[in-house]
Amino acid sequence: MASRPDGDVWNIVDNDKDSQHYGRNFKFDFSYISSEEIKDVVKDYVWQNYRVGNKSLSTLYREVHAFFFQFIRFADTRNITSLKGLTNTDVDHFISYLHTTISERTKKPFGTGMQRISLNTLKSIIRWCQLHRPNDVPTTEIFTGNEYIGVNRKLKIDFIPDDVVAQINESLKKEENPYLKYGIIILQSTGMRIGDLLKLRIDCIKPHLISGYTIEWTQHKGRKNKAPMPVRSECVVAIEKLIEITAELRDEVDEKDKDTLMIYRVPHGKCYGKVMAINSVRFNNDWMKKFIKKNNIKDTNGDYYNLTSHQFRRTLGTDMLSKGTNINVIQQVLGHSDPSVTKRFYADVKDKERAEVFKSIGVIGNINQIQSSAFDNVSEFEWFKANKDKGACMCDGYCTKPVVDGKICDRLLKRQKCYTCSRYITTPEYLEAHKQHLANLEKQLEEGAIYGEHYAEHFIPTIEVLKVIIERLEGIAKWQLTWLYSYRS
Repeated sequence: MASRPDGDVWNIVDNDKDSQHYGRNFKFDFSYISSEEIKDVVKDYVWQNYRVGNKSLSTLYREVHAFFFQFIRFADTRNITSLKGLTNTDVDHFISYLHTTISERTKKPFGTGMQRISLNTLKSIIRWCQLHRPNDVPTTEIFTGNEYIGVNRKLKIDFIPDDVVAQINESLKKEENPYLKYGIIILQSTGMRIGDLLKLRIDCIKPHLISGYTIEWTQHKGRKNKAPMPVRSECVVAIEKLIEITAELRDEVDEKDKDTLMIYRVPHGKCYGKVMAINSVRFNNDWMKKFIKKNNIKDTNGDYYNLTSHQFRRTLGTDMLSKGTNINVIQQVLGHSDPSVTKRFYADVKDKERAEVFKSIGVIGNINQIQSSAFDNVSEFEWFKANKDKGACMCDGYCTKPVVDGKICDRLLKRQKCYTCSRYITTPEYLEAHKQHLANLEKQLEEGAIYGEHYAEHFIPTIEVLKVIIERLEGIAKWQLTWLYSYRS
């Protein structure tokens, strides 16, 4: 690939054929960044992440032109000309700025989503620099991990209530728009994102080696191919119906969309009569909203239900979790980069008791696949990689930070409390140790009347956490064969 472009304005065409923005020209304009030092860092961040394929052009474009833009506006008001001198106080002031600034477009305060992503973009750039340009960013940690606690630790999950799901499925039986009807069935079955649905290929269904079928698709958010996933028969039928409906249109569509499943003839507007790929605005804002009103689908307050395509993904995840599906299985099905993402977004499941246990447990998985997102900062991650077989190793897992300021962690000394610590990591090789510990606790509890009620109150939560840990460890190795049946039962 060519060297980094010169100048403040870059025109880069997305040549990734698997991208939903294939062929689009992205015009990056860095001229709004007044500090040449910060500008050079951001240019390098964009170019290097694009060059190695870490992030899509569309993601980088949004980061530069929507989210980092807010930090630059803030920096200009405080004469900040370098990222290296940033402090925790500056971060606090930036958060206050986001809280109080009025959007020029909406004339309203920024929404919590905009605030969170603006801060996370700054974090992303600094985290990248810590690895690739350490001399250009602070040498001390400036993020506490508690920023936007009410936003980052989102408790309300936007899954579709059971009664609304029932209304939707009943209405689908008589729905005349085949793209909406079969599109919703596919979303319900797979949990894929709307962008992935609209880029689905006509050859996405493959016979399973043992029985049934699997579905394959490209996850455009992470720019990677999804591992083949077992799929229900109604999803297979839905895709077959769409292939049949669109067959006669393929001679008229642009070459780049010849194998795209979701193509249609535009019924009105400036592109009237042209055969094109369906976009998310058409699917969500036009068809889905009309579907809700036409079928009088309402929430418990009697208002029209505000349905979005992403809610089907959340619903699949929460349903699987509520029915006891292992977290690693859900991670694989939904294509999350690591279990912490799944844990963060699907903590508030329908089974509230299970949710409390779910939210409290540390990291569970393959020790060789543990990612930096499980750690507070890069230095802790590097220490753990070097010490996971020495100072970090315990009898039933690992601790990512056993010693703080020369003192052994209080949780580590008490042991039972490690399970509910975010620094705790356990893996399948410790399964038998957990089973033995659980058996010992249950035996002591059964025989331990002499210890009184306090004993039970202290150890019952530990027993419940251990049961969930064991369940998840047992499911890691067999998720590919069991996930489909676990959430259908």
